Amino acid sequence: MALMRIGVGFVLLVDLAIRASDLEAFYSNMGVLPLHVLFKYVWDPYLISIHTLSGLWQIQALLFLIAAFFAFCLLLGYRTRLVTIVCWFMLLSLQNRNTLIGQGGDDLLRMLLFWAIFLPWGRHYSLDAKKSTAYPKPVSHFSAASAGFVIQIMLVYICTALLKDSPEWHTTGTALYNALSLDQVLFPGGKLIYPYPVLLKYLTLGTYYTEFYLPFLLLIPVFNSFFRLVVVGVLAGFHLGISLTLFVGLFYLINWVSILGLLPPVAMDWFEAKLLPYFENLGYRLRRYTANVPKLFELRFTWHLSPARWEALSAIKEGFVIAVLGYVIWWNLSNVPQINHPIPVAARWLGMLLRVDQHWGMFAPQVFKDDGWYILEGLTTKNKRIDLNRQGQPVTEKKPKSVVALFKNDRWRKYSENYLFVNNAFMRPYFCNYRLRIWNESHAPADQIKELQVVYMLERTLPNYQPIIPQRQVLCVCGTP
Repeated sequence: MALMRIGVGFVLLVDLAIRASDLEAFYSNMGVLPLHVLFKYVWDPYLISIHTLSGLWQIQALLFLIAAFFAFCLLLGYRTRLVTIVCWFMLLSLQNRNTLIGQGGDDLLRMLLFWAIFLPWGRHYSLDAKKSTAYPKPVSHFSAASAGFVIQIMLVYICTALLKDSPEWHTTGTALYNALSLDQVLFPGGKLIYPYPVLLKYLTLGTYYTEFYLPFLLLIPVFNSFFRLVVVGVLAGFHLGISLTLFVGLFYLINWVSILGLLPPVAMDWFEAKLLPYFENLGYRLRRYTANVPKLFELRFTWHLSPARWEALSAIKEGFVIAVLGYVIWWNLSNVPQINHPIPVAARWLGMLLRVDQHWGMFAPQVFKDDGWYILEGLTTKNKRIDLNRQGQPVTEKKPKSVVALFKNDRWRKYSENYLFVNNAFMRPYFCNYRLRIWNESHAPADQIKELQVVYMLERTLPNYQPIIPQRQVLCVCGTP
């Protein structure tokens, strides 16, 4: 759990750094989702977000710095319980500000922090542990939250398999062929295996049955350490394969971090014997440099409660966690087609309030067949047609060598995916005007554009490597006054 805490702190910092590069675009009123548009089209009344208090990018930058500070404290294990609560709330708030760029990894990261609020993941490898007088510190822990964490990991994989309710996943085995036909997410590793249909078929079937059956190994009571190592090893390799073949942002990294919490005692004994000594000097230096840092949020509470009242509070906490765990299981099972009984609208408020809502539909129920690439066709004041997506080069409908390279990061890729859906048509004019404004602000008057067309070159994936003729679709047109 301590290793997972360090990993989560690191991922939070990386995620904030990536998001901060698009501070104005995704989180301010000058970007693609102003607050009034968010509240009109996307918002749920039970969502909470302090990031919606202002549309100024400067306020957003301040909130990003606050979140980064607490994420760093989490990594170090300083005031871990308090910091975990703050990190969870800041992440929840940030994700609620723009749900159009979210993906499954965001849901998992949010849930890891939620369960960790009730777990002692600051007990080891932390500044808190160095200040603790308890010795020896317990190395095992069992509670409703620890059960919730393990069940959460199981739900991620079992539910994504159940949601893949299509013959291409468990019968014909063509799902991975279809996934690697999507140039928007195709990485070099995917290009290497794409020409081999038999290999893709067996990899597809292997993916489906691994996701469905592997998590149940965690429940085997005998030789539990061995089976946990099997689960961790297989999932680590599984997500390594995903990271080499598909453009999925931080999804694979978040999943790697999540399985650290499943490592059995034998693995941690090896870690402490072989690797931990290399970090001791670094830890000593860190403690020396931070010894005189002002205690910015040194909060101390003195509770004068009898043992009976402590037990009562503990029972209330366990009861709350058990209730949320039951709700999470209910939410997940209500999504799968085998049950086909959506959670009632009247019961959804808790999921949205705590953001324990989740849907693990990665390439489910089947892989998208609509692929393509964007052309941002700008008409200059000199009546030249240039492509803003290709740094102002002349417009061409020839397919780029790398469609992935057109996206700044996975947040923009996800945004562009949502941009295509008819029910998200409200997004289109705001994106169009944003790109037009950004271009004109950063270029000389001679290179200004007076009209911008957002064009999508649609390619529908066909079976058996059949050639595809792209179809030009104009999604939006905007211009200067």
